[in-house]
Amino acid sequence: MPLSVHKISREKVWFFIAFSFIVIYMLPVYILNEDAHLRVHDNLDSNIAWYKVLAESGQLHGGVKAVIPQIMNGLPRDAFGTEWSGIVWLHALFPSMTAYAISQSITRIFAFIGMYLLLKRHVIRDEKAYLIRIGVSLAFALTPFWPSGMLSTLGHPLALWAFLNIRMRDYSWKEWLTLALLPFYASIVLGFFFFLVAVSLLWLYDFITKRDVNLPFLGSIALMTGIFLAIEYRLVYSLFAAEETMHRVEFVSSRHDIWHSLRLSVKNFVFGHNHVMTVHTAVILPVILLTFVIMILRGKPKRREEKMFILLVFINYALSFWYAFWFNKLWALPKEKFSFLTAFNFARFHFLRPLVIYVSFAVACYILWKMTKQWKRFVYVVVIAQIIVLIPFHEELTYGDHYHSPTFREFYATKQFQQIKKFIGRPEQSYRVVSIGLHPAIAQYNGFYTLDTYANIYPLKYKYQFRKIIAKELEKSPTLKRYFDEWGSRCYVFVNELGKHYAFKKNSNKKINNLELNTGVFKQMGGRYIFSSVPIINAKQNRLTFLKRFTHPTSAWNIYLYEAN
Repeated sequence: MPLSVHKISREKVWFFIAFSFIVIYMLPVYILNEDAHLRVHDNLDSNIAWYKVLAESGQLHGGVKAVIPQIMNGLPRDAFGTEWSGIVWLHALFPSMTAYAISQSITRIFAFIGMYLLLKRHVIRDEKAYLIRIGVSLAFALTPFWPSGMLSTLGHPLALWAFLNIRMRDYSWKEWLTLALLPFYASIVLGFFFFLVAVSLLWLYDFITKRDVNLPFLGSIALMTGIFLAIEYRLVYSLFAAEETMHRVEFVSSRHDIWHSLRLSVKNFVFGHNHVMTVHTAVILPVILLTFVIMILRGKPKRREEKMFILLVFINYALSFWYAFWFNKLWALPKEKFSFLTAFNFARFHFLRPLVIYVSFAVACYILWKMTKQWKRFVYVVVIAQIIVLIPFHEELTYGDHYHSPTFREFYATKQFQQIKKFIGRPEQSYRVVSIGLHPAIAQYNGFYTLDTYANIYPLKYKYQFRKIIAKELEKSPTLKRYFDEWGSRCYVFVNELGKHYAFKKNSNKKINNLELNTGVFKQMGGRYIFSSVPIINAKQNRLTFLKRFTHPTSAWNIYLYEAN
C-alpha cells in the first residue's frame, strides 16, 4: 500500500509540473499583451476583428435575418456565427488581447486534462507508465492549434473520455456535464461534426457486432448533437432555410487527378494541415513507423495495445486519404448536383488526426516502453524531444522571430487609424472604404464601414456586384480570377501587380503602376475612400485623388489615403 501511494503521489507531482509548464508557456501573451506576435492567417486578418465588430454592432443577439451594416452594406448576422459561443462572449466582455489570452489558456488546459484522462482510463492503464501519459498529454496541449477553433479539435480527447465511460456504463454526472458544456466552447463545423460521426459509427459497430443498443451511449451522442444544433441554430438556418443564395454554392474544389490526390494524401499524412497542426513529422512519425516495423517483424498483434495501435495507424492514413480525395475530380459531378457538398467541407474528417496521432504516439511509446530498460530510456527521450520540437511553434517565436509578422498593436494600428478618422472628419457610417495591399479586417477593427471583407458566408449577388469593381484586374491574372470566382471568401480589391499579398509593410518599396478599377461601381455601392499600403502611381486615371500618407511609430503600415472623385 505505501508503495502504491508513493507511485500515485509521484504521478501527481509530474502532473503538476506539466500543468505548470503550460502556465509558463502561456505567460508571454499575458505579459506582452498587444505587443505580442500572433498568427495573421485566419486570425488577425479575420476572426479577431469579426468578434470586435459583432460585439460593437448591437446585433449580438440579432435575429436570423439581421445584418451587420459595418460590412458589405449589410453582411448577414449569421456570418458571424452563434452568440452562444464562449469565445464570442470573451471578446464581448474583455479587450481583444485579454480575450485571446484567456481563450488560449482554456483550450490548452482542457486539451491537457482531456488527453490525460483519456490515456489513463482507456489507453495506458499501467500505473508505472504515468510519464508517458503526462508527457504525451503535455505535448498535445502545446500543439499550435487554430486559435478560433477553441476546443473543436483539442477537445476531442475529453469528449472521447466521456463517451467511452458512458459506453462502458461506468459513468457519473461528470461525463454528462462534460458533453453538455463542450459545445459552448467548440464548433460543430470545425471539428465536432466529424467527431460525432466517428462516435456514432462506434455505437453502430457495437449494435451490429454485440446486438447492444446501449441506450445511455446512444443518448449521450444525441445529447451532444442536440446541444450543438441548438447552439448553432444560425448555421442550420443558413444551410436549410435562408432565402438568399450564398457565395459558397460556387466553390470549385474538385480538380485533382488520381496521382495528385495520392501525393496530397501522403503529404497530409507526413506533414499535416495548417488548421490542425500536429508537428508530428520529426519525432512522432518516426516513432510510429519504427513501432509499426517492429510489430510487423513480431507477427500478428496479440496484446490489446498492439491491436489498438494497428487500428490507429490505419485510421490515421485513411483520414489523410479521405482529405486528399475530397478534392479529386471524381467528386465534381456530385458537388454540382448537390450544393450542400460544395457548401460544407467534408474533407475536414482529417480534423480528427490530432487525436489519432497523439494517441498513436502514446500507444507506440507504451509498446516500446514495455520491451527493455534501454527502450524505456528511448521512450522518455522521444517524449521530451517532441515537447522540445513544439516549443519553437509558440506564436511569439513563430510569428515574431521566424516570419517577422507585426505585433497585434502594429497590425491593427489603432492610433494611426484614429488619425485617418480625424482627417476625414465625417461619421464612419456615412461612407464606405476598401483596402488595397491591406487586410480589410484592419479597417473594420478600427470602426470603418467596409465594402470588402473576408467572410465564410455572404450573398452571392454581392459577390457579383463587387466583382465589377475589380473585373479588369482579375482578367490580368488567371490566378486571381480563379481564386475569386471559384472561392471568393476573400472579397478583396485584388490588384494584379500585388498578387495574393495583402500586407505590405512600411518598409516595402512596392508601387502600383497600372491599376484599373471601376470606381463608378465603387461609388454606386457607397464607396468613397481607399486605404492603400502602397502608392498608386496612376491614381488619376482611376478617378482617385491622393489625399495624404499616414504613418505612425506603432503601426506596421504606411497608409495612402485616396478619395474617389
